[in-house]
Amino acid sequence: MANLRKVFSKIYDQYINKIYRFIFLKVNSQEIAQDLCSETFLRGWESFKNGNKIENPQAFLYKIARNLVTDYYREKAKTRVVSAEFVPVADPRPGLDERVMLGSDLEVVRRALAILKEDYQNVIIWHYLDDLPIQEVAEMMGRTEETTRVLLHRALKALRQKLT
Repeated sequence: MANLRKVFSKIYDQYINKIYRFIFLKVNSQEIAQDLCSETFLRGWESFKNGNKIENPQAFLYKIARNLVTDYYREKAKTRVVSAEFVPVADPRPGLDERVMLGSDLEVVRRALAILKEDYQNVIIWHYLDDLPIQEVAEMMGRTEETTRVLLHRALKALRQKLT
């Protein structure tokens, strides 16, 4: 068991930042991203310690993260809308945390990606932000390399059109 923990600890160290960034770009909340990232690695550990063979840990963790983000938005869609008269009025001035976030490059990227459909978001994040080769992105998406290249080209074209 100690050996399994060491192996998984290395996997965790190698992919924690990428998985967190992927989730954060999808949900735009540090707290939610941290929760979903923790859950991603918890589920990955459970599968790993139960002896499930994981050939590509990165793809496996991204799949868990993508499913958790999807579940998060499904649950969010089920929440009831409360009338504005029952909601306390918040200070409209941005706090220091918000000003830092709005000024960061990650926030600019997140806002730009938010206007694209999910497959476009994923292919851009994985290829350009996580620096994964097309072959690995294709494997994670369950597509051929050629189809993934076309998808990436379309994603970039759609992004350019939305920004202009």
